[in-house]
Amino acid sequence: MIIYRDLISHDELFSDIYKIREIADGLCLEVEGKMVSRTEGAIDDSLIGGNASAEGPEGEGTESTVVTGVDIVMNHHLQETSFTKEAYKKYIKDYMKSFLLVKT
Repeated sequence: MIIYRDLISHDELFSDIYKIREIADGLCLEVEGKMVSRTEGAIDDSLIGGNASAEGPEGEGTESTVVTGVDIVMNHHLQETSFTKEAYKKYIKDYMKSFLLVKT
């Protein structure tokens, strides 16, 4: 498995289990994800040898919550950011300067 990391921060971004396509003449990668819903706080009995048809009342055990999001974001624990147009321009300018220093 190939893990793609940020060249500057070395943070894990995504892996090769997703459909990846080069865009902008290889300058950027486009990664295809999908919306998924996961139950947090619950253990899937099939992972520990349980049987879905086993006796016992439904809903027994711990509380669980359903979380919906993009699989890439959830699997790699990515954090959402928000920028104004001006703030993004400043951020990407500084990032690209750092990128050029790393690449040279």
